[in-house]
Amino acid sequence: MPRFRQTTEIIKLMSKKEQIRNVGIIAHIDHGKTTMTDSLLAGAGLLSPKIAGKARVLDYLEEEQKRGITIKTANIPLLHEVEGRPYVINLVDTPGHVDFAGKVTRALRVIDGAVVVVDAVEEIMAQTETVTRQALEERVKPVLFINKVDRLIKELKLSSVEIQEKLARIIRDFNILIEVYGEPEFKEKWKVDPQNETVAFGSALHHWGFTLKTAREKGIKFSDIIEAYKKEACQDLSKMIPLHNAILDMVVRNVPSPIEAQKYRIPRIWKGNLNSEIGQAMANCDDNGPTVMGITTVQMDPEAGLIATGRLFSGSVKEGDNVYLVNMAKDCKVQQVSVYIGAFRENVDQITAGNIAALPGLEGARAGETLVSSSHKGVMVPFEPIKYVLEPIITIAVEPKNPRELPSLIEAMKRLSIEDPNLVATINTETGEYLLSGLGELHLEIAAKFLKNYSGGIELLTSKPMAVYRESVAEKGATATAESPHKHNKLWVTVEPLEEKVINLIEKGIISEETERKQMEKLLSRETGLPAEEAQNILALEKHRNMLVDLTKNIQHLQDTVEAVIAGFKWACKAGPLCEEPLRGVKVKIVDAKIHENPVHRGPAQITPAIRRAILGSFLTAKPVLLEPVYKIEVSVPTQWIGECSNIITRKRGKILSSEYKGTLAMIRGYIPVAETLGLAAEMRSATSGHAFWQCAFSHWEKVPEPIAVETVRQIRKRKGLPLEAPTPDKFMEKE
Repeated sequence: MPRFRQTTEIIKLMSKKEQIRNVGIIAHIDHGKTTMTDSLLAGAGLLSPKIAGKARVLDYLEEEQKRGITIKTANIPLLHEVEGRPYVINLVDTPGHVDFAGKVTRALRVIDGAVVVVDAVEEIMAQTETVTRQALEERVKPVLFINKVDRLIKELKLSSVEIQEKLARIIRDFNILIEVYGEPEFKEKWKVDPQNETVAFGSALHHWGFTLKTAREKGIKFSDIIEAYKKEACQDLSKMIPLHNAILDMVVRNVPSPIEAQKYRIPRIWKGNLNSEIGQAMANCDDNGPTVMGITTVQMDPEAGLIATGRLFSGSVKEGDNVYLVNMAKDCKVQQVSVYIGAFRENVDQITAGNIAALPGLEGARAGETLVSSSHKGVMVPFEPIKYVLEPIITIAVEPKNPRELPSLIEAMKRLSIEDPNLVATINTETGEYLLSGLGELHLEIAAKFLKNYSGGIELLTSKPMAVYRESVAEKGATATAESPHKHNKLWVTVEPLEEKVINLIEKGIISEETERKQMEKLLSRETGLPAEEAQNILALEKHRNMLVDLTKNIQHLQDTVEAVIAGFKWACKAGPLCEEPLRGVKVKIVDAKIHENPVHRGPAQITPAIRRAILGSFLTAKPVLLEPVYKIEVSVPTQWIGECSNIITRKRGKILSSEYKGTLAMIRGYIPVAETLGLAAEMRSATSGHAFWQCAFSHWEKVPEPIAVETVRQIRKRKGLPLEAPTPDKFMEKE
């Protein structure tokens, strides 16, 4: 690739913090993010205006071009002048489809502001709410671009007054999201208002846009825009009020620079000592401080190997630097420093704090990793884990057509799960299953294509997508007793449902395995009403919202076996007794124990299987239930097909929450079990002649109705090669 002609100017500006803006484009799918990004690139002189909107420059993957959707995040630095002063805008384009929401979550860690794009006809949609909530949780300041205003004129034939009423409603609804999800310190200052240039209006397709300030300066009214479309002269609008000026001016004036943003973002994403050398360096975005980088994306390059991309929060990074990966506890040497320009990387001498860097060769780096100068590795606290709003809920089984190519498949699955942490590759050596779990059907369809490419083009056999399930309990179980294999140790365990308030704290990331025990105890006692005895004696929290509590008193040698006990707890949580699906929302209490005095007889090989058996035994007496994932569904469809769409949802065990009319369109909102959406596309398109557009996003877990649960358990057990009937409690429990 020829050297990007603006690189020299951009590198010069990278050290001038006040002239840097790190901003992302986020939106519901098909609301026009990538089309808008093309217009911004054209405005910066990187793309011909004639092909802007069609080129989809940052959608450079073959699958993105073919499908017309964004699958991964891409970033590019742009130069833009406001009032004669140059700025470098590090622009990140993100996916809109909910199946790729994890990529949005990771992108938010590197940016300070977000342009939220909303379709003027469809208004605020499910994914608009999700990405705005994610941004606010990361303390990323939003500004609003209401796109596709041309549709209000050409399709809905609205008058100037009606257009302004509709736009006002979108702004009001967007500010409600900020009111609901924003922190008290920011919600009022971050609400958008056309009067202060935090809202822009326009058409990305036709390359025009404006803020109220621009409109006043140019003397333009909505009636003038309507008239331009009547005369088929919208190209004149792109010359008079070019979109890139409206958006980039809004970004420069309203998105904070890194030196301003890091003062309030660092306390949110880093829980170390803010008064320490590292804390102060990050808060002040200090080039001379220790090098600290939050890695958010990891990609495998066929030539350069693993490339870690992320935000430099303090210090600088250059070739040859010795750095340390905190989570991996690994020393590395920086082999090269570069910046991403869409699909390409451009090597640079050095990158300083407040910018986005790409570093090849950091073997072992993963998304969410914390990088620090080797000289400070002993004192660095890692960044807060990236909190995903969704979890894998759809699974496919994969296998090579030729069994000899199995090693290539396994390597490709490992690479795929490194690049995309929202894909979970599971290799079950007992059942011979090779499973890939993701956020939705599209996520897995794309993953399967990448898997084929990464494995050298081998032929793969994939199963039909399957919903994943969880096992839980509806009531307190009996106290189960289990002996260790050599009969020298005995454990008594009770299983019961974990309180919903505790589950909520885990889901919001307020408490986790990493939370300091005193702080966790305080939070649980204050927020959930959990008995003090339990809050003080938590041994472990498991990722699927399960808790292990030690309620024993003065049991000799039990403390020496804690690690083995926790291992047995996690083993039990990994595969429940109903159909070997993970446990969810289960509290395990150790109520008594007899532990052998000789260390030889109380090792992990004795304790771990015993605690697992006791947990599974009590579980089966606690009214076990099967949980299924449930989507929140939004369907946008012309009003004449609202009945057909509603009938499909209810027939598939769904619930309609609301139906709303927006001009010629109807908006249906409801819930539908994930298992019932497999194949939904063909049915919905057939019933509406292809006119329905819908989006599903994971909402919650719900108990499967009993008759369906019994059959589902049998089907899962059959697929896994297990006996068709679930075991009884006495298989795991000792008789007293």
